[in-house]
Amino acid sequence: MTTKQRAVLRGMASTLEPILNIGKDGISDNSIKQIWDALEAHELIKLTVNPNSDYTAREACDEVCERTHAEPVQVIGRRFVIYRQARKNSKIKLDELC
Repeated sequence: MTTKQRAVLRGMASTLEPILNIGKDGISDNSIKQIWDALEAHELIKLTVNPNSDYTAREACDEVCERTHAEPVQVIGRRFVIYRQARKNSKIKLDELC
């Protein structure tokens, strides 16, 4: 992903609400399934790490991206944004963004 593509995705993500809060129990298989499904439906999603979690947003982002094959877009504070192009009916085409 290029810097320009990442910048466009950051702009698109500014209005998104987090779809999942990662809490004290961390990132479970069920959480990964929910994130996977959300990425298939929306491609660009925002997640939050609760303050009582043992994860930092960067650590959570890295693990979620590794387990879902997503790309990190942005990590700010306790929130992070990830992107993965849908396998079917992609709404966001990276090569057309810039």
